[in-house]
Amino acid sequence: MRKNISGSSPFEPIIGFSRAVRVGNTIHVSGTGPVGADEADAAAQTRHVLTLIQSALKKAGARLEDVVRTRMYLTHVEDWEAVGRVHGEFFGAIRPAATMLVVAKLLNPSWRVEIEADAVISDS
Repeated sequence: MRKNISGSSPFEPIIGFSRAVRVGNTIHVSGTGPVGADEADAAAQTRHVLTLIQSALKKAGARLEDVVRTRMYLTHVEDWEAVGRVHGEFFGAIRPAATMLVVAKLLNPSWRVEIEADAVISDS
């Protein structure tokens, strides 16, 4: 059974996407930008993004501990350590498979980071 989870992005109805989609015990969280923290530094943007992801996971019946994969997209290579440290604040004990990429641009030019996540809720 499929369940779409809405978020607060103004782009959801325009583009036609959900913040997250749950199918069975698997949740896929869309690329999440720092909407509302657009002008913050990379660390604050990352913290905001991961809080939005945590909220989407909760709506889907999952927790951060269920996350098995994250993908981080950065627009400035020099932000890797700040973004990585905040990722570690949220996932240090969980340690999902993670990828960090540097890209030319994100949807909003002031965004320094966008993150997506996949989670699997265990049967136990």
